[in-house]
Amino acid sequence: MKEEILQLLRSRNMPREWKDVITTIAKNGNLTKEIGRIGKEPVYRFYETFTDDLILNNSSISITVQPTKSFIPYHIHNYVEIMIPLVEDCFVYVERTRIRVKQNNLIFMGNKTVHKVSPISSKGIVVNIALRSSAFSLNDLDFLHHKKNGTNISNILFSLLSDEEYGEGRYNLFDVKANPKIIALIYDIIYEYYHPDIQSNQLIRLEMLTLFSRLIRQASYSGMTVKEIRKQKNNLLSLLLYIEKNYEKITLQEMANYFGFNPNYLSDFLKKHTGKTFIQLVHLQRVNVAAEYLSYTVAPIDRIANKVGYENPSYFYKIFKKYFGVSPAEYRHKNS
Repeated sequence: MKEEILQLLRSRNMPREWKDVITTIAKNGNLTKEIGRIGKEPVYRFYETFTDDLILNNSSISITVQPTKSFIPYHIHNYVEIMIPLVEDCFVYVERTRIRVKQNNLIFMGNKTVHKVSPISSKGIVVNIALRSSAFSLNDLDFLHHKKNGTNISNILFSLLSDEEYGEGRYNLFDVKANPKIIALIYDIIYEYYHPDIQSNQLIRLEMLTLFSRLIRQASYSGMTVKEIRKQKNNLLSLLLYIEKNYEKITLQEMANYFGFNPNYLSDFLKKHTGKTFIQLVHLQRVNVAAEYLSYTVAPIDRIANKVGYENPSYFYKIFKKYFGVSPAEYRHKNS
């Protein structure tokens, strides 16, 4: 079965030009966009999952194979991602930290963790498993949350999979020591995903839970190495993500309290690193969200204004036209 699966994955991991990828997914989804930079490199928000053919995929557990010899930029997800190099090693960057992931090992990338993957060779095969919060219930994950036998590993996995705030800036590297049962389980999950039938979704979910159990067991009894890193929250991207998440009712004082900053310092920091004031960044986020509502819904404009944080519709019209150069109604007419 192993060679059959590797052959299948090789048939799907042909090189892709990044410009073609971004053009295709822009047509199929509306949540992929640039949200910041690390140095001169852009950081993208990938909140949707796609198939190997770049077709939108809303499954709670989805699998793709990384294209060979292809550029992948810095990006974040709103789900947990597991990367597994099945052939050759791969290199992952978490912000500017370079991590070597050896063949058959696993790296868990937390929700909202900025990362990119170096291009793999034409012979390499790297599989990505996306796990949305809907993949498992708290009852499913209850076995992970205990205080005996492998408490560190089990609680790490529980927190990654159940707590959206926990994962930000965090990754976990699992060295499985070539454990044959873990490797066989990974291949079976991949097989079920690419050969679906009426029981495949259930089997994949149960086998993922079994995979977590085996990782805990090996960590407890076989000395499996697990490297856990949590980046500091107080960086520019975290600040911008906070604004993106809380734009409707955000205040400078509340944001400063959250990050432990003096409000004046926070205001100066944002202005220095983005060229925009705090309120300009909030307005920008609000009108960008409003633009999505205008394009993809038929909701009344006044209701959209209120939804994104403007109690006064006239003020919303003024701000929207300032950023987009047209009124909300004109924008909807052109983009719906």
